[in-house]
Amino acid sequence: VGGRLATVTVNKQQYESRGASIHVLSLHMQDFVKILGLKHRREVAGKSAIFSGEHFVLEETDWYLLNLFRLWWHYGISFLRLQMWVEEVMEKFMRIYKYQAHGYAFSSLEELLHSLGGDAFVNMTQRSVAESLLEVGVSQRFVDDVIAAVLRSSYGQSVLVPAFAGAMSLAGAQGSTWAVEGGNKLVCSGLLKLTKANIIPARVTGISLHSSEGRALYQVHYEGSEGQGSAFYDMVVVTTPLHPSRSNFTFENFEPPIADFPGAFQPSVTSVVHGYLNSSYFGFPDPKLFPFASILTTDTPDLFFNAMDNICPVNISAAFRRKQPQEAAVWRVLSQQPLDKQQLKTLFRSYYSVQVTEWQAYPRYDAAKSLPPIVLHENLFYLSGVEWVASSMEMIAVAAKNVALLAYNRWHQDLEKIDQKDLMHKVKTEL
Repeated sequence: VGGRLATVTVNKQQYESRGASIHVLSLHMQDFVKILGLKHRREVAGKSAIFSGEHFVLEETDWYLLNLFRLWWHYGISFLRLQMWVEEVMEKFMRIYKYQAHGYAFSSLEELLHSLGGDAFVNMTQRSVAESLLEVGVSQRFVDDVIAAVLRSSYGQSVLVPAFAGAMSLAGAQGSTWAVEGGNKLVCSGLLKLTKANIIPARVTGISLHSSEGRALYQVHYEGSEGQGSAFYDMVVVTTPLHPSRSNFTFENFEPPIADFPGAFQPSVTSVVHGYLNSSYFGFPDPKLFPFASILTTDTPDLFFNAMDNICPVNISAAFRRKQPQEAAVWRVLSQQPLDKQQLKTLFRSYYSVQVTEWQAYPRYDAAKSLPPIVLHENLFYLSGVEWVASSMEMIAVAAKNVALLAYNRWHQDLEKIDQKDLMHKVKTEL
Protein backbone atom coordinates (compact mmCIF):
# COMPACT_ATOMS: atom_id res chain seq x y z
CA VAL A 1 0.00 0.00 0.00
CA GLY A 2 2.82 2.39 0.77
CA GLY A 3 2.02 3.01 4.42
CA ARG A 4 2.49 1.03 7.62
CA LEU A 5 -0.20 -1.55 8.25
CA ALA A 6 -1.20 -3.18 11.53
CA THR A 7 -3.53 -6.12 12.00
CA VAL A 8 -5.21 -6.53 15.38
CA THR A 9 -6.19 -10.15 15.75
CA VAL A 10 -6.84 -12.99 18.17
CA ASN A 11 -5.89 -16.64 18.10
CA LYS A 12 -9.05 -18.19 16.63
CA GLN A 13 -8.64 -21.57 18.25
CA GLN A 14 -11.84 -22.89 16.70
CA TYR A 15 -10.06 -23.34 13.35
CA GLU A 16 -7.91 -25.99 14.97
CA SER A 17 -10.24 -27.28 17.66
CA ARG A 18 -13.24 -27.79 15.40
CA GLY A 19 -11.25 -30.13 13.20
CA ALA A 20 -13.41 -28.58 10.51
CA SER A 21 -12.78 -29.02 6.83
CA ILE A 22 -12.27 -26.07 4.54
CA HIS A 23 -15.36 -25.67 2.41
CA VAL A 24 -14.36 -25.39 -1.25
CA LEU A 25 -16.80 -23.29 -3.24
CA SER A 26 -14.40 -23.10 -6.18
CA LEU A 27 -10.87 -23.92 -7.26
CA HIS A 28 -9.83 -20.64 -5.61
CA MET A 29 -9.36 -22.20 -2.18
CA GLN A 30 -7.59 -25.26 -3.56
CA ASP A 31 -5.09 -23.04 -5.39
CA PHE A 32 -4.78 -20.87 -2.30
CA VAL A 33 -3.83 -23.87 -0.16
CA LYS A 34 -1.40 -25.22 -2.75
CA ILE A 35 0.41 -21.87 -2.92
CA LEU A 36 1.28 -22.38 0.73
CA GLY A 37 2.81 -25.76 -0.09
CA LEU A 38 0.11 -27.65 1.82
CA LYS A 39 -1.40 -30.99 0.92
CA HIS A 40 -4.97 -32.20 0.84
CA ARG A 41 -5.56 -34.64 3.69
CA ARG A 42 -6.71 -38.03 2.48
CA GLU A 43 -10.36 -38.77 3.22
CA VAL A 44 -11.42 -41.90 5.07
CA ALA A 45 -14.77 -43.34 4.07
CA GLY A 46 -17.52 -43.51 6.66
CA LYS A 47 -21.31 -43.57 6.65
CA SER A 48 -23.57 -41.00 8.32
CA ALA A 49 -27.01 -41.13 9.91
CA ILE A 50 -29.52 -38.76 11.51
CA PHE A 51 -30.73 -39.66 15.02
CA SER A 52 -33.98 -38.38 16.56
CA GLY A 53 -33.26 -39.46 20.13
CA GLU A 54 -35.28 -42.64 19.70
CA HIS A 55 -34.36 -43.98 16.26
CA PHE A 56 -32.52 -43.10 13.07
CA VAL A 57 -34.72 -41.10 10.71
CA LEU A 58 -32.25 -41.43 7.83
CA GLU A 59 -29.32 -43.79 7.28
CA GLU A 60 -26.61 -43.67 4.64
CA THR A 61 -25.59 -46.88 2.87
CA ASP A 62 -22.65 -47.91 0.69
CA TRP A 63 -24.83 -47.72 -2.42
CA TYR A 64 -25.42 -44.31 -4.02
CA LEU A 65 -28.63 -45.31 -5.81
CA LEU A 66 -30.08 -46.77 -2.63
CA ASN A 67 -29.32 -43.51 -0.80
CA LEU A 68 -31.16 -41.56 -3.50
CA PHE A 69 -34.11 -43.94 -3.31
CA ARG A 70 -34.35 -43.53 0.47
CA LEU A 71 -34.29 -39.74 0.14
CA TRP A 72 -37.05 -39.88 -2.48
CA TRP A 73 -39.10 -42.38 -0.45
CA HIS A 74 -38.98 -40.26 2.71
CA TYR A 75 -38.98 -36.72 1.30
CA GLY A 76 -40.05 -36.79 -2.34
CA ILE A 77 -38.04 -34.40 -4.50
CA SER A 78 -37.20 -32.06 -1.62
CA PHE A 79 -33.51 -33.00 -1.81
CA LEU A 80 -33.45 -32.02 -5.51
CA ARG A 81 -35.09 -28.68 -4.77
CA LEU A 82 -32.57 -28.12 -1.99
CA GLN A 83 -29.66 -28.88 -4.31
CA MET A 84 -30.97 -26.52 -6.99
CA TRP A 85 -31.41 -23.74 -4.42
CA VAL A 86 -27.93 -24.19 -2.96
CA GLU A 87 -26.31 -24.40 -6.40
CA GLU A 88 -28.03 -21.17 -7.48
CA VAL A 89 -26.76 -19.36 -4.38
CA MET A 90 -23.22 -20.74 -4.78
CA GLU A 91 -23.07 -19.92 -8.49
CA LYS A 92 -23.83 -16.27 -7.73
CA PHE A 93 -21.52 -16.20 -4.72
CA MET A 94 -18.55 -17.35 -6.79
CA ARG A 95 -18.76 -14.12 -8.78
CA ILE A 96 -16.76 -12.57 -5.95
CA TYR A 97 -13.60 -14.29 -7.21
CA LYS A 98 -13.93 -12.67 -10.63
CA TYR A 99 -14.55 -9.28 -9.04
CA GLN A 100 -11.55 -9.59 -6.75
CA ALA A 101 -9.33 -10.83 -9.57
CA HIS A 102 -10.05 -7.52 -11.31
CA GLY A 103 -9.33 -5.48 -8.17
CA TYR A 104 -12.88 -4.52 -7.21
CA ALA A 105 -13.75 -4.00 -3.54
CA PHE A 106 -16.77 -3.10 -1.41
CA SER A 107 -17.05 -0.71 1.50
CA SER A 108 -19.91 -2.55 3.22
CA LEU A 109 -21.22 -6.08 3.51
CA GLU A 110 -24.53 -4.96 2.00
CA GLU A 111 -22.73 -3.63 -1.11
CA LEU A 112 -20.78 -6.87 -1.44
CA LEU A 113 -23.89 -9.03 -1.18
CA HIS A 114 -25.86 -6.81 -3.53
CA SER A 115 -23.16 -7.07 -6.20
CA LEU A 116 -23.41 -10.87 -6.07
CA GLY A 117 -27.15 -11.49 -5.86
CA GLY A 118 -28.97 -8.17 -5.70
CA ASP A 119 -31.59 -7.45 -3.06
CA ALA A 120 -32.26 -11.19 -2.75
CA PHE A 121 -28.83 -11.82 -1.21
CA VAL A 122 -29.20 -8.91 1.21
CA ASN A 123 -32.62 -10.19 2.24
CA MET A 124 -31.15 -13.65 2.84
CA THR A 125 -29.37 -12.22 5.90
CA GLN A 126 -32.74 -11.18 7.38
CA ARG A 127 -34.96 -14.22 6.75
CA SER A 128 -34.56 -17.78 7.97
CA VAL A 129 -33.28 -20.68 5.91
CA ALA A 130 -36.44 -22.61 6.80
CA GLU A 131 -38.64 -19.88 5.33
CA SER A 132 -36.54 -19.71 2.15
CA LEU A 133 -36.55 -23.48 1.61
CA LEU A 134 -40.27 -23.88 2.23
CA GLU A 135 -40.82 -21.14 -0.33
CA VAL A 136 -39.00 -23.12 -3.06
CA GLY A 137 -40.98 -26.29 -2.34
CA VAL A 138 -38.84 -28.15 0.21
CA SER A 139 -41.10 -30.09 2.57
CA GLN A 140 -41.44 -29.30 6.27
CA ARG A 141 -40.43 -32.87 7.12
CA PHE A 142 -37.18 -32.52 5.16
CA VAL A 143 -36.46 -29.24 6.95
CA ASP A 144 -37.15 -30.79 10.37
CA ASP A 145 -35.08 -33.92 9.75
CA VAL A 146 -32.21 -33.07 7.40
CA ILE A 147 -31.75 -29.29 7.39
CA ALA A 148 -32.03 -29.07 11.17
CA ALA A 149 -29.46 -31.85 11.60
CA VAL A 150 -26.93 -30.17 9.32
CA LEU A 151 -27.29 -26.78 11.02
CA ARG A 152 -27.04 -28.30 14.52
CA SER A 153 -23.80 -29.95 13.44
CA SER A 154 -22.26 -26.91 11.75
CA TYR A 155 -23.56 -23.86 13.66
CA GLY A 156 -25.11 -25.49 16.73
CA GLN A 157 -28.33 -23.63 15.94
CA SER A 158 -31.79 -24.23 14.50
CA VAL A 159 -33.36 -23.75 11.07
CA LEU A 160 -34.06 -20.15 12.10
CA VAL A 161 -30.53 -19.09 11.12
CA PRO A 162 -30.44 -16.63 8.19
CA ALA A 163 -30.82 -18.14 4.74
CA PHE A 164 -27.38 -17.06 3.51
CA ALA A 165 -25.55 -18.66 6.44
CA GLY A 166 -27.74 -21.72 6.01
CA ALA A 167 -26.89 -22.00 2.32
CA MET A 168 -23.17 -21.92 3.11
CA SER A 169 -23.57 -24.61 5.73
CA LEU A 170 -25.66 -26.82 3.44
CA ALA A 171 -23.19 -26.41 0.59
CA GLY A 172 -20.42 -27.73 2.82
CA ALA A 173 -22.55 -30.70 3.83
CA GLN A 174 -22.85 -31.84 0.21
CA GLY A 175 -19.17 -32.70 -0.04
CA SER A 176 -16.23 -30.99 -1.79
CA THR A 177 -14.55 -30.20 1.50
CA TRP A 178 -10.87 -29.95 2.11
CA ALA A 179 -8.80 -30.65 5.15
CA VAL A 180 -5.09 -29.88 5.25
CA GLU A 181 -2.62 -32.64 6.04
CA GLY A 182 -1.13 -31.72 9.40
CA GLY A 183 -4.16 -29.66 10.52
CA ASN A 184 -5.99 -26.62 9.18
CA LYS A 185 -3.98 -24.41 11.53
CA LEU A 186 -1.15 -24.70 8.97
CA VAL A 187 -3.13 -22.39 6.69
CA CYS A 188 -2.72 -19.57 9.22
CA SER A 189 0.95 -20.23 10.00
CA GLY A 190 1.67 -20.67 6.29
CA LEU A 191 0.13 -17.30 5.46
CA LEU A 192 2.19 -15.57 8.13
CA LYS A 193 5.36 -17.14 6.75
CA LEU A 194 4.46 -16.30 3.15
CA THR A 195 3.74 -12.62 3.86
CA LYS A 196 6.94 -12.17 5.91
CA ALA A 197 4.89 -10.02 8.28
CA ASN A 198 6.50 -8.47 11.34
CA ILE A 199 4.68 -10.23 14.16
CA ILE A 200 4.57 -8.59 17.59
CA PRO A 201 3.51 -11.27 20.10
CA ALA A 202 1.45 -9.08 22.39
CA ARG A 203 -2.12 -8.32 23.43
CA VAL A 204 -3.54 -5.12 21.97
CA THR A 205 -5.12 -2.99 24.67
CA GLY A 206 -6.31 -0.01 22.62
CA ILE A 207 -6.21 2.06 19.44
CA SER A 208 -6.06 5.86 19.59
CA LEU A 209 -6.54 8.29 16.72
CA HIS A 210 -3.94 10.94 15.83
CA SER A 211 -3.27 12.94 12.69
CA SER A 212 -0.21 13.76 10.61
CA GLU A 213 -0.18 16.20 7.68
CA GLY A 214 -3.95 16.01 7.41
CA ARG A 215 -4.01 12.21 7.32
CA ALA A 216 -5.27 9.90 10.05
CA LEU A 217 -2.61 8.12 12.06
CA TYR A 218 -3.41 5.26 14.42
CA GLN A 219 -1.48 4.45 17.58
CA VAL A 220 -1.81 0.80 18.55
CA HIS A 221 -1.16 0.15 22.24
CA TYR A 222 -0.15 -3.35 23.30
CA GLU A 223 1.07 -5.32 26.28
CA GLY A 224 3.55 -8.16 25.92
CA SER A 225 6.08 -10.17 27.89
CA GLU A 226 8.46 -7.22 27.86
CA GLY A 227 5.87 -4.78 29.13
CA GLN A 228 3.74 -2.14 27.47
CA GLY A 229 4.45 -0.61 24.08
CA SER A 230 2.86 1.16 21.13
CA ALA A 231 3.44 1.93 17.46
CA PHE A 232 1.95 4.26 14.84
CA TYR A 233 0.33 2.95 11.67
CA ASP A 234 -1.28 4.46 8.60
CA MET A 235 -3.80 1.63 8.41
CA VAL A 236 -5.21 -0.84 10.91
CA VAL A 237 -7.31 -3.95 10.25
CA VAL A 238 -9.22 -5.23 13.28
CA THR A 239 -10.00 -8.93 13.03
CA THR A 240 -11.14 -9.71 16.57
CA PRO A 241 -14.95 -9.57 17.08
CA LEU A 242 -16.15 -6.18 18.33
CA HIS A 243 -19.07 -7.46 20.33
CA PRO A 244 -19.84 -7.42 24.05
CA SER A 245 -17.68 -9.84 26.07
CA ARG A 246 -15.40 -10.46 23.07
CA SER A 247 -13.68 -7.11 22.55
CA ASN A 248 -10.87 -6.60 25.06
CA PHE A 249 -9.48 -3.26 23.92
CA THR A 250 -10.70 0.32 23.57
CA PHE A 251 -10.84 3.03 20.90
CA GLU A 252 -9.74 6.52 21.94
CA ASN A 253 -10.11 9.99 20.37
CA PHE A 254 -12.63 8.81 17.74
CA GLU A 255 -15.61 11.03 16.98
CA PRO A 256 -18.20 9.64 16.81
CA PRO A 257 -17.01 6.94 19.25
CA ILE A 258 -16.52 3.38 18.04
CA ALA A 259 -18.59 1.14 20.28
CA ASP A 260 -19.25 -2.58 20.52
CA PHE A 261 -21.75 -3.88 18.00
CA PRO A 262 -24.94 -5.62 19.13
CA GLY A 263 -25.04 -9.38 19.08
CA ALA A 264 -23.86 -12.44 20.96
CA PHE A 265 -21.98 -15.63 20.19
CA GLN A 266 -23.19 -19.21 20.29
CA PRO A 267 -21.47 -21.35 22.95
CA SER A 268 -20.02 -24.54 21.57
CA VAL A 269 -18.45 -27.45 23.43
CA THR A 270 -16.26 -30.07 21.77
CA SER A 271 -15.60 -33.23 23.78
CA VAL A 272 -12.96 -35.55 22.37
CA VAL A 273 -13.57 -38.95 23.93
CA HIS A 274 -11.37 -42.03 23.61
CA GLY A 275 -13.61 -44.92 24.45
CA TYR A 276 -16.09 -47.64 23.50
CA LEU A 277 -19.30 -46.39 21.90
CA ASN A 278 -22.55 -47.45 23.57
CA SER A 279 -24.21 -48.68 20.39
CA SER A 280 -27.24 -49.92 22.36
CA TYR A 281 -28.31 -46.31 22.90
CA PHE A 282 -28.63 -46.00 19.12
CA GLY A 283 -30.56 -49.26 18.73
CA PHE A 284 -27.66 -51.65 18.03
CA PRO A 285 -27.23 -54.11 20.96
CA ASP A 286 -24.35 -55.80 19.11
CA PRO A 287 -21.60 -53.16 18.69
CA LYS A 288 -20.08 -55.12 15.79
CA LEU A 289 -23.15 -54.25 13.70
CA PHE A 290 -23.00 -50.48 14.27
CA PRO A 291 -22.22 -49.05 10.78
CA PHE A 292 -21.90 -45.29 11.23
CA ALA A 293 -18.88 -43.02 11.61
CA SER A 294 -20.92 -39.82 11.90
CA ILE A 295 -24.19 -39.16 13.73
CA LEU A 296 -26.23 -36.00 13.29
CA THR A 297 -29.30 -35.18 15.36
CA THR A 298 -32.70 -33.61 14.87
CA ASP A 299 -33.86 -30.64 16.93
CA THR A 300 -35.30 -32.74 19.77
CA PRO A 301 -35.50 -31.17 23.27
CA ASP A 302 -34.26 -34.29 25.07
CA LEU A 303 -31.11 -34.64 22.97
CA PHE A 304 -28.08 -33.33 24.85
CA PHE A 305 -25.64 -33.35 21.92
CA ASN A 306 -25.72 -31.86 18.42
CA ALA A 307 -23.53 -34.36 16.57
CA MET A 308 -20.74 -36.86 17.05
CA ASP A 309 -18.24 -38.46 14.72
CA ASN A 310 -15.39 -40.93 14.72
CA ILE A 311 -12.46 -38.63 14.00
CA CYS A 312 -9.21 -39.34 12.18
CA PRO A 313 -5.70 -37.96 12.82
CA VAL A 314 -4.55 -34.78 11.09
CA ASN A 315 -1.94 -36.91 9.30
CA ILE A 316 -3.40 -40.02 7.66
CA SER A 317 -1.02 -42.71 6.46
CA ALA A 318 -1.81 -45.07 3.61
CA ALA A 319 -2.21 -47.91 6.12
CA PHE A 320 -4.65 -46.03 8.35
CA ARG A 321 -8.09 -47.56 8.91
CA ARG A 322 -11.00 -46.68 11.12
CA LYS A 323 -11.42 -48.69 14.29
CA GLN A 324 -14.01 -51.43 14.21
CA PRO A 325 -17.25 -50.40 16.01
CA GLN A 326 -16.54 -52.74 18.91
CA GLU A 327 -13.05 -51.27 19.41
CA ALA A 328 -12.09 -48.20 21.40
CA ALA A 329 -11.96 -45.19 19.07
CA VAL A 330 -11.64 -41.41 19.31
CA TRP A 331 -15.01 -39.67 19.03
CA ARG A 332 -15.75 -35.96 18.82
CA VAL A 333 -19.02 -34.93 20.45
CA LEU A 334 -20.47 -31.47 19.75
CA SER A 335 -22.85 -30.00 22.33
CA GLN A 336 -24.00 -26.67 23.71
CA GLN A 337 -23.17 -27.59 27.30
CA PRO A 338 -20.35 -29.69 28.78
CA LEU A 339 -21.35 -33.33 29.05
CA ASP A 340 -21.84 -34.63 32.56
CA LYS A 341 -20.85 -38.14 33.66
CA GLN A 342 -24.33 -39.55 33.11
CA GLN A 343 -24.45 -38.23 29.55
CA LEU A 344 -21.00 -39.66 28.84
CA LYS A 345 -22.17 -43.03 30.19
CA THR A 346 -25.17 -42.80 27.86
CA LEU A 347 -22.96 -42.40 24.80
CA PHE A 348 -20.06 -44.64 25.84
CA ARG A 349 -19.88 -48.01 27.57
CA SER A 350 -16.52 -46.96 28.99
CA TYR A 351 -13.80 -44.48 28.09
CA TYR A 352 -10.13 -43.83 28.74
CA SER A 353 -10.04 -40.04 28.44
CA VAL A 354 -12.15 -36.95 27.79
CA GLN A 355 -10.77 -33.64 26.56
CA VAL A 356 -13.18 -30.69 26.55
CA THR A 357 -12.85 -27.40 24.69
CA GLU A 358 -15.49 -24.69 25.15
CA TRP A 359 -15.60 -21.39 23.29
CA GLN A 360 -17.87 -18.84 21.66
CA ALA A 361 -17.65 -20.42 18.23
CA TYR A 362 -20.18 -18.70 15.95
CA PRO A 363 -22.45 -15.68 15.99
CA ARG A 364 -25.85 -16.38 17.48
CA TYR A 365 -27.77 -15.41 14.42
CA ASP A 366 -31.00 -14.53 16.20
CA ALA A 367 -29.20 -11.97 18.38
CA ALA A 368 -28.74 -9.16 15.82
CA LYS A 369 -30.50 -8.11 12.63
CA SER A 370 -28.01 -5.58 11.25
CA LEU A 371 -24.63 -6.26 9.67
CA PRO A 372 -21.51 -4.63 11.14
CA PRO A 373 -19.58 -2.11 9.01
CA ILE A 374 -16.31 -2.77 7.19
CA VAL A 375 -14.97 0.79 7.48
CA LEU A 376 -14.73 1.99 11.09
CA HIS A 377 -12.75 5.13 10.23
CA GLU A 378 -10.79 6.61 7.34
CA ASN A 379 -8.17 3.82 7.23
CA LEU A 380 -9.45 1.64 10.06
CA PHE A 381 -11.11 -1.54 8.81
CA TYR A 382 -13.07 -4.34 10.44
CA LEU A 383 -12.86 -7.88 9.11
CA SER A 384 -14.88 -10.15 11.41
CA GLY A 385 -18.24 -8.58 10.62
CA VAL A 386 -18.51 -11.01 7.70
CA GLU A 387 -19.22 -13.80 10.21
CA TRP A 388 -22.68 -12.28 10.66
CA VAL A 389 -23.33 -13.03 6.99
CA ALA A 390 -21.94 -16.56 7.25
CA SER A 391 -19.14 -18.02 9.34
CA SER A 392 -16.56 -20.17 7.57
CA MET A 393 -12.87 -20.10 6.71
CA GLU A 394 -13.63 -19.30 3.09
CA MET A 395 -15.88 -16.36 4.01
CA ILE A 396 -13.07 -14.94 6.17
CA ALA A 397 -10.61 -15.37 3.27
CA VAL A 398 -12.98 -13.53 0.91
CA ALA A 399 -13.51 -10.76 3.46
CA ALA A 400 -9.76 -10.42 4.04
CA LYS A 401 -9.05 -9.97 0.35
CA ASN A 402 -11.89 -7.46 0.10
CA VAL A 403 -10.38 -5.40 2.93
CA ALA A 404 -6.94 -5.55 1.30
CA LEU A 405 -8.34 -4.34 -2.04
CA LEU A 406 -10.49 -1.71 -0.34
CA ALA A 407 -7.53 -0.35 1.62
CA TYR A 408 -5.37 -0.26 -1.51
CA ASN A 409 -8.02 1.43 -3.66
CA ARG A 410 -8.85 4.03 -1.01
CA TRP A 411 -5.16 4.80 -0.40
CA HIS A 412 -4.60 5.42 -4.11
CA GLN A 413 -7.97 7.13 -4.56
CA ASP A 414 -9.00 4.60 -7.20
CA LEU A 415 -12.72 5.07 -6.55
CA GLU A 416 -13.66 3.35 -9.81
CA LYS A 417 -12.75 0.07 -8.11
CA ILE A 418 -15.04 0.55 -5.08
CA ASP A 419 -18.78 -0.20 -4.84
CA GLN A 420 -19.31 -0.33 -8.58
CA LYS A 421 -22.67 -1.38 -10.03
CA ASP A 422 -23.30 -3.96 -12.74
CA LEU A 423 -19.93 -5.56 -12.15
CA MET A 424 -20.65 -8.68 -14.21
CA HIS A 425 -20.93 -6.48 -17.29
CA LYS A 426 -17.80 -4.53 -16.36
CA VAL A 427 -15.78 -7.72 -15.85
CA LYS A 428 -16.91 -9.15 -19.20
CA THR A 429 -15.98 -5.87 -20.89
CA GLU A 430 -12.51 -5.91 -19.31
CA LEU A 431 -11.97 -9.46 -20.58
